[in-house]
Amino acid sequence: MILIFDLDDTLYDETSFVDSGLAAVARHGEENWGWDAEASLESLRVILLRDGRGRVFDRWLESHGSSSRARVAECVKVYRHHRPTLALFPEARQMLDMYAPTCPLYLVTDGHKIVQRNKVDALDLWSVFRRVFITHRFGLSAAKPATLCFERIRDAEGCDWPDMVYVGDNPAKDFVGLNPLGARTVRVLTGMHAGSKALPGHDAQYTIQRLDELPDVL
Repeated sequence: MILIFDLDDTLYDETSFVDSGLAAVARHGEENWGWDAEASLESLRVILLRDGRGRVFDRWLESHGSSSRARVAECVKVYRHHRPTLALFPEARQMLDMYAPTCPLYLVTDGHKIVQRNKVDALDLWSVFRRVFITHRFGLSAAKPATLCFERIRDAEGCDWPDMVYVGDNPAKDFVGLNPLGARTVRVLTGMHAGSKALPGHDAQYTIQRLDELPDVL
C-alpha cells in the first residue's frame, strides 16, 4: 500500500495558517505604517469573516485611507512569505507515526509553492514523507484533479493504481481524477469542506470523521 495525504485541513487546521498570515500583515502595518497591530488583526479577522478572503487587504487598507495596488501587493507578499507557527492534528501525528514504518508515505498538495513549502517547514514534515509534491511546482495545470503527481508516485513505486490510497478533504477536486483510475480514496470530514456535498462521482470511496479512523477503512 502506498499512502498519500493531502495537507490543508487534512493534516492540520488551515484556519491557523490564515490567522498566522493575518497577524504577520498586522505586524507589518505597525512596523511600517504605525497602525496598532492588535487592532489591525481584529479588523482583518472581521473583514475575513464578513467578506471572505478575496479583498481582505484592500478593505483593511481602505479603512485607513491608504489603499493602492502596491500596498495590496505588499500585504499579499507578507502573507505568503511569512513563517507560520502550525501544529498537526493530534490524530494526524498518530497516523503518520503508525504508518511510516510499514508503507511509503507521500504528500500531494495544491497551492502557491512558497506558501505550501513554508507550511511543510512549519509542520516539520519533509522527513516524514518519501517525497512532498507541491503541484504548482509543475505548473497550474498539475493541480488536482489532475493526476500528474500521482502518476509520478506510481512510476516511482512501480505499483498499480489500486495499491495507492489518497486521503483528502475536498470533494470538489481531491478524488475526481483518481476514482476512475481505481486508486482508493478516503475523505476526512475536517476543515472548511466538511459539510460540502459532492457532485456525483466526485466523493471519495470511503468517508471518515477523523484521521484516527483511517485504519478502519484500509
